[in-house]
Amino acid sequence: VELCAAFKNVVAIAVGMSYGLGFGDNTAALLVSRGLAEMSRLVVACGGNAITCMGLAGTGDMVATCMSHHSRNRTFGEMLAAGKTLDDFTAETHMVAEGANACRNVKVLADRYGVDLPIADAVRSVVWEGADPKSLARDLTSRSLKPEFYGI
Repeated sequence: VELCAAFKNVVAIAVGMSYGLGFGDNTAALLVSRGLAEMSRLVVACGGNAITCMGLAGTGDMVATCMSHHSRNRTFGEMLAAGKTLDDFTAETHMVAEGANACRNVKVLADRYGVDLPIADAVRSVVWEGADPKSLARDLTSRSLKPEFYGI
């Protein structure tokens, strides 16, 4: 449940970036679906149950956070797509985007357990390494197909 709570904020940043880049609801749905797959891989690797990701702690909270215009993390993602930074977000909104730190923390777990997290990695590289969201969108969409859910 705790991993779900952190991970949904990372995906919400990705969804915000996609909207900020001019993509629509279908792309947001793609990111939520693939984000749930990433979340479930990490949860299972850490000893949790994949089905937890399909309940309120996973899907429910992720959909609300990713789709709400009131979501801090989605708003942060939109600002990243516009070329702003975490410092800009904090200065302009006086709020915390929890997904900014969460994307670094899930990387530590992913590395420890050997889990591939392409969306979380993309978000981390934009937030902390100044990567270009447009080029990362191209990279994500060119990945080969893989199994969607693990452990269910």
